[in-house]
Amino acid sequence: DMPVQEGDILIPENRNAVQTLWPDATTPYIITDALVSREAEIKAAFKMISDVTCIRFKKRDTESSYLKFVTGNGCASFVGCQGGAQQLFFSSECTVGNLCHELLHALGLYHEHTREDRDKYVTVNWQNIVAGKENNFKVNPGNTQNLPYDLTSIMHYGRDFFSTNGNPTVLPKQSGVEIGQRKHLSQLDIERLNKLYRCGKI
Repeated sequence: DMPVQEGDILIPENRNAVQTLWPDATTPYIITDALVSREAEIKAAFKMISDVTCIRFKKRDTESSYLKFVTGNGCASFVGCQGGAQQLFFSSECTVGNLCHELLHALGLYHEHTREDRDKYVTVNWQNIVAGKENNFKVNPGNTQNLPYDLTSIMHYGRDFFSTNGNPTVLPKQSGVEIGQRKHLSQLDIERLNKLYRCGKI
């Protein structure tokens, strides 16, 4: 079994595996038999992305790198194109919005609340985090693409994710802001993907 980090990010056993973008902004996929009945939900998650970017999802033909939708515990994905058959876990408790979040991981995005500049925008309450889940909240130096921090991102954790006592684990410093939505890509999510995949420049 693959170890799970950040709640839903899978780590390759070879940690030096290169995380890359999907060639030509096209992600081939197959749906395993156990998930055929949920194909409409999978396609709805694709549409959330393809409607606002140049990224396309296509049923695998002979491509050597592709996403393989499987059932399992929870929702989980690797970050970026790993090469070969790349599993993406979509269990019964996952919504279309959860799946869209996982697809953004597979396309190369990390969690928003682990950006290096996050402490300017959110407070992490370490004392409220379930023991052993602190990794999910560690800063992950990555490419922010010079775009601002996004509290409304579909890649941001909610207030009580991994809470041990029902109290907030992540609190926005700006009042009146909801975090952790899984209903749509934010404007900055869209910009980030379009920049990453050079949409309009292909």
